[in-house]
Amino acid sequence: MNFTKLFADISKMKVVIVGDVMLDRYWWGSVDRISPEAPVPVVSLKYLEYRMGGAANVAINSVSMGAETVIFSVIGDDTEAKDLLQLMQENKIDASQIISTHKRITTHKTRIMGRNQQMMRLDAELTTDIDTDLENELIGRIKSYFSVSVPDVLIFEDYNKGVLTERVIKELISLCSDLGVVTTVDPKRKNFLSFKGVTIFKPNLKEVREGLSLLTNNVDLSSLQNMHSVLQQHLQHEISFITLSENGVFFQQGTDSKLIPTHIRNIADVSGAGDTVIAVASLVYAATKEMRMAAEIANIAGGLVCEEVGTAAINKEKLLAECEVLL
Repeated sequence: MNFTKLFADISKMKVVIVGDVMLDRYWWGSVDRISPEAPVPVVSLKYLEYRMGGAANVAINSVSMGAETVIFSVIGDDTEAKDLLQLMQENKIDASQIISTHKRITTHKTRIMGRNQQMMRLDAELTTDIDTDLENELIGRIKSYFSVSVPDVLIFEDYNKGVLTERVIKELISLCSDLGVVTTVDPKRKNFLSFKGVTIFKPNLKEVREGLSLLTNNVDLSSLQNMHSVLQQHLQHEISFITLSENGVFFQQGTDSKLIPTHIRNIADVSGAGDTVIAVASLVYAATKEMRMAAEIANIAGGLVCEEVGTAAINKEKLLAECEVLL
C-alpha cells in the first residue's frame, strides 16, 4: 500500500455527516477548600473552554484527514447554537446545512474541572425525536445537496438526541444505495437495529451486547464472528466493525474477518477515540474498498488520539508515519 497516495486521495474526498451535534463546555478552576454549606469541594473558576462534541467531533477528524466535510443536523436557536456554529466555522467544517429551530435546544454539557479532574457535569438536552416538519426539512436539505454534489461517504452519528429518526435513517440509506454512496454508522441502543442495509456498522462491544441482549463476555474471534452473523440477520449490512477498547478492533466482510490487537500506547485519555475510529475507517474504506486496511489504519488512529488529554482530532502526518512503520 502506498500510504502517501492513499492519504492524498482522502484529501480529495467529500464527506457528509448526519446526526447529533453538541457543545462541550469546560470550566477550569482550582480547589482549595470544602464548602461550609455541604460536604462538596469549592471550585474557584479560572477560565471557560468550548469544544465540539458528538457528530461535530467526527467532523473535526474528517477535516483533519483533509476531506471536505459537511454536517446535517438540528440544533436550537440559542446562545449555545451560536457558539457551536462559530467553532465549526473556525475548524473549517461546513455547517451551512444545520437547521436551527426554537422547537429544540442545543445539546450542551458543562463540566466543572478542578485538580485536573472532573468534579461535576451538567447536561442540557432534548432526547425526543424531531417532529415530522423537521424530518421533512432535514431530508429535503440532504436530497437537495446530493442533487448537486454526491459525496464519497455518509456517516451516521447517533447519540440518541432525536435527530436520527427511523424515517431519516431509512430514507438516507435508500438514497445512498441508489447513488452508490458508502454509508457507515456509529450506533446507539435506541436505533441499534434501524440501520438496515448500511455498508459499515460500527458499534463497540458493549453496544453489541446490549443491542442483541447477549450474555457472553468472550472476546475471541469465534464469538465475534457469531456476533457478526446475528447482526447480519437483523441488518443485512455489508461489514461489521466492532471496537473492543484495549483489545483492539474486529471486522468481518463476507468470509474475511480479523481480530486486530491494539498497539502498545501511553494512554492519557480515551475520550473521543471512537469518533476518530469511525471517521478514519469511513474515509479509508471509501477510498480503497478494502475493509482490512481500513480497520488496521483506524485501529492505529484510535490509539494515537488516546495519547492526548481530552478529545483530540487525529494528526494526519503522525498517522501516515505510523502506518508506514506498523503496516
